[in-house]
Amino acid sequence: MRVLVGGGTGFIGTALTQLLKARGHEVTLISRKPGPDRITWDDLTTSGLPRCDAAVNLAGENILNPLRRWNAAFQKEVLSSRLETTQTLARAIAKAPQPPQAWVLVTGVAYYQPSLTAEYDEDSPGGDFDFFSNLVTKWEAAARLPGDSTRQVVVRSDLAGILAHALETSHVQGILNGVAPASSTTNAEFARALGTALGRPAFIPLPSAVVQAVFGQERAVMLLEGQKVVPRRTLAAGYQYSFPELGAALKEVIA
Repeated sequence: MRVLVGGGTGFIGTALTQLLKARGHEVTLISRKPGPDRITWDDLTTSGLPRCDAAVNLAGENILNPLRRWNAAFQKEVLSSRLETTQTLARAIAKAPQPPQAWVLVTGVAYYQPSLTAEYDEDSPGGDFDFFSNLVTKWEAAARLPGDSTRQVVVRSDLAGILAHALETSHVQGILNGVAPASSTTNAEFARALGTALGRPAFIPLPSAVVQAVFGQERAVMLLEGQKVVPRRTLAAGYQYSFPELGAALKEVIA
């Protein structure tokens, strides 16, 4: 399969590219700079979509960049970096003489409202209560294609294995939550699990005042509160997690 990946030079994009190549697929990246096995976003706009069987978009400014102040200018950059790349790819797919079989967009679980009690799956409402939820709504709307010639998938998060499964499995479409089955972990629980994996006393949970000072109050919510999200449709689509539990995942990372 020939896969076109927007934003493929980032953390998740690199992991996805390595995984797809290991599975025997060909990967072409869309980036700001030309290079081997790459095209630029300008190339995509002027020359149209290259021949491919699937397209993925991971492009977007890092929301949690601690070096950037959370102000109107950065918010505009966060918004435009996601909407413009997604719209560019969607337009190219819609105009392609031979459109790809699959079009996968990665957004985020910020679509769901932070809560200590609510549990969300892919059919839960959201997308209308703050900057980040509205961002996801606009982002996903920018990806929609007319007709049904191309299978469309949205993964709310950014796991390489789930993305590969969405690309390779022809019956998968619609919204998937890209989270682990046991994803409702608090800051303190994560600290204890990491301490156990390292064989050391648990780390002190990160103080909320520090997080708010670094990231600003609006971004800090993503780290301090979060959402309890379950991957009901992801599991129903047949995806099998390598590390469904936090403890085993941390041990693998440390090893």
